[in-house]
Amino acid sequence: MSAALPKIRIRGLCKSFGEKRVLDGIDLDVEAGTSTVVIGGSGSGKSVLLRCILGLIQPDAGTIEIDGVDVLRQPRREQERQREKIGMLFQNAALFDSLLVWENVAFGLLARSGRGGPRIRRSDARERAGEVLAQVGLDPSVGDLAPSELSGGMQKRVGLARAIAARPEILFFDEPTTGLDPIMGAVIDGLIVECVRGLGSTAIAITHDMPSARRIGDRAAMLYRGQLVWQGPAASLLDSGNAMVDQFTHGRREGPIGMELRR
Repeated sequence: MSAALPKIRIRGLCKSFGEKRVLDGIDLDVEAGTSTVVIGGSGSGKSVLLRCILGLIQPDAGTIEIDGVDVLRQPRREQERQREKIGMLFQNAALFDSLLVWENVAFGLLARSGRGGPRIRRSDARERAGEVLAQVGLDPSVGDLAPSELSGGMQKRVGLARAIAARPEILFFDEPTTGLDPIMGAVIDGLIVECVRGLGSTAIAITHDMPSARRIGDRAAMLYRGQLVWQGPAASLLDSGNAMVDQFTHGRREGPIGMELRR
């Protein structure tokens, strides 16, 4: 009996900007229903990796398969349909100031309806927004507020509600705890885990926050100079046995990363 295909399978992914090679032959499997966290320093290629999977950046080489289909070789319309499987929690929530909270949460549902996707009335979209706001611990009445009336933690919850509103098969989290105090960061991580498990989604998160990485990840991978230098259980991040990972996760000044940065 053959093994099940990973939900996301990446092979030989490369991307350069001018002479700078940001991704240099990335191989990564993300099994269905699991969460993978990608760690690494600023400029290591984490965000570029996510944007390539999302289709926002065209890689120079390699394959990105979702459910066994190489999305890079699909027609544009099929690529758009694949993207509809994905929900995204952006760094700093990235809410639209001109829209009410409920409109932010339901934005994807309403946008798809306008592009010929499943039709949804505004009243139904508003009801769905209230449901997912409750899932992330906010009263549905918050939907009538403007984003500017919310605290940073509440904005992050609204961003998470928007990400899960369409019940996506895949969820991406871009630095989900940035700007939050440790307690609120732990709250957001707990909500992420609950939402991912509740939906049965497959998740990829990028983060600098080691407690967050261990809370939300089943697996972990570290990017350094465009390459994955380690992959393993997220629970092993603090005792990986890899010198680069150990230096990064413990915040040590001295080590293989520091030596290379001084050249």
